[in-house]
Amino acid sequence: MGATQVAVHAQQIPIPPIDYAAITPVLVVLGAACISVLVEAFVPRRSRWTAQVALSLLALVVAGIALGLHARSGGTGVTTLSDALAVDAPTLFLWGTLLGLGIAAILLIADRSVEPGGAFVAESAAEAEQDHGNRGGGAGMRTEVFPLALFSLGGMMVFCAANDLLTMFIALEVLSLPLYLMCGLAKRRRLLSQEAAVKYFLLGAFASAFFLYGLALLYGYAGSVRLADIAAATSTSDRSETLLFAGIGLLVIGLLFKASVGPFHTWTPDVYQGAPTAVTGFMAACTKVAAFGAILRVLQVALQASSWEWRGVMWAVAIVSMVIGVVLGLTQNDIKRMIAYSSIAHAGFLLIGSISLTERGLSGTMFYLLAYGFTTIAVFGVISLVRTAEGEATHLSDWAGLAKRSPVLAAVFTFLLFALAGIPLTSGFIGKFVVFEAALSDGMAPLVVVALVASAVAAFFYLRVIVLMYFSEPAADGPTVSVPGAFTTAAITLGVVVTLLLGVLPTVALDWAGVGGFVS
Repeated sequence: MGATQVAVHAQQIPIPPIDYAAITPVLVVLGAACISVLVEAFVPRRSRWTAQVALSLLALVVAGIALGLHARSGGTGVTTLSDALAVDAPTLFLWGTLLGLGIAAILLIADRSVEPGGAFVAESAAEAEQDHGNRGGGAGMRTEVFPLALFSLGGMMVFCAANDLLTMFIALEVLSLPLYLMCGLAKRRRLLSQEAAVKYFLLGAFASAFFLYGLALLYGYAGSVRLADIAAATSTSDRSETLLFAGIGLLVIGLLFKASVGPFHTWTPDVYQGAPTAVTGFMAACTKVAAFGAILRVLQVALQASSWEWRGVMWAVAIVSMVIGVVLGLTQNDIKRMIAYSSIAHAGFLLIGSISLTERGLSGTMFYLLAYGFTTIAVFGVISLVRTAEGEATHLSDWAGLAKRSPVLAAVFTFLLFALAGIPLTSGFIGKFVVFEAALSDGMAPLVVVALVASAVAAFFYLRVIVLMYFSEPAADGPTVSVPGAFTTAAITLGVVVTLLLGVLPTVALDWAGVGGFVS
C-alpha cells in the first residue's frame, strides 16, 4: 500500500470526538499517577514522601475543581471516546464522591505520626531500623503506595462511567491490581497482610474471570458490548435466552464480588483484617462506591428491559447478604472483621436501592454510598489510633474502658457507630430512609421488612462496642490511644463532619443525587 493509499484510507476513518472537559477529572488522576511513578524513579528517597503527598492531594483537588466547573457549565449527559465513557449526572456525583473519599484516604495513608515511619513496610531491614529511630517519620516508608492509590482511584472513576462492558472490565483490572499490592504492604503483622493480599488476588482473579466470561456470552447474545445495544437486544424475543441468562449471571457475580455482597463476600473479612488500616479504609469506602456505581449502570441501562428475569434472584442475594452480615457480625471478636461483616450487611441494603430501577432508587443509592463512604473512612481512622506494643488493638476486649482513657475518641467512635446503625441525626439514618422509601414505592415491601429486621439486629454489635467503651473497666496493661497527627485528624474530622451534615442537612446532596439519570 502506497503513501497516497494510506492517506486516503486514514481520511475514511472518522476520528472519534473527545470531550476533554468532561473527562478532565479522570485524566488528571491518571496523569498524576504516571507522574507519581516518575517521582519514585527520579526523586531522592528523602524527598519522595513530601513530593508524593503534595502531588496526590493536589491532583485530587484539581480534579475536583475540574469536575465542579464541568458540572456548573451544564455539560452533563455526554458520551465520549467512541461512546466508551458516559459522563452524566450519576457519573459526576460518583466521581465527586470518589474524589472526596480519595482525599480522606490519602491523608490516612500519608500519616507517619501514629506509626513511626508510616504504616507501610520499609524497603529494607536497614530502613526499618532507621524508621524505628526516627519518630518523626523516616525515609523508609514505601511511597509506592501513592501511585498505586491514584491508579486504583482512576480505575474506579472509569469503572463507574464505563458505557460498554469491555471498558468496564479494563477499569476493573486497573482498580483491582494496585489494591492487591497495597493489601500486602503492612509493616506490622506481615504474614497476615501478605495472606490477605494473596487471598484477595486469587479470589479477585476468579471474579474477573466470571465477569469476562459473562461479557463474552452477552456479546454472543447481543452482538455488541455496549450497554445500549444489550438493552436493545433484550427487548426482542428472537435470540437465545440461554446466552442472556448465563451472561447476566456470570457478569453480575463479578460485580457483586467487587461490591462484597454476600454470598460473594468471602474475601472481605480476611482482607479487611490483614490489610493496613488506611488501605482498608480506602478499599472499604471507594471500592464500594465504584462497584455499586457500575452495578447501577448495568442494571438500569443494559438490563432494565429484562428485569423480570433477574430481579427475583437479586432479591434473594440482597436477603442473603443482609443475613450473613448481621449474623456473622454478631460472632466477631476483631473490630476490623466486625466492620467487614457490617459492610456486607450494608451491601445488602445498597442492593435493595440498586434493584429499585427508579429515579428515587438511583438517587437514594448514590446518597447512601456518599454517606457510608465518609463514615467508614472515619471509622478506620479511629481504629488506627488504638494501639498496643504489637500495633493496632483490634480485639474487642482491648476497647474495654476506652472512654476512660480517651473520652473524645470514644465519643467520636460512638457517633460513627450510630451512623452505621442508622440512628437519627446521622447520615446513616437518612441513607437507609431514602433507599427503603424508594423500595417501598417500587413494590418491594417484603424486602424492606427484612432490611429493617437486619438493621435492628446489626445495631446490637455496634452497641456492644459502645457498652465496652463506656461501661467496662480498662485493663492495667491495656492499649494506649495515640495522639493523631494532622493528616489523621483531618481525615477523621472530614468523615465526622460529612456524617453529621448529611444527617442534619441532607437536602443539597439529595438534590445533586437526583439531578438526572444515566445516558448511553
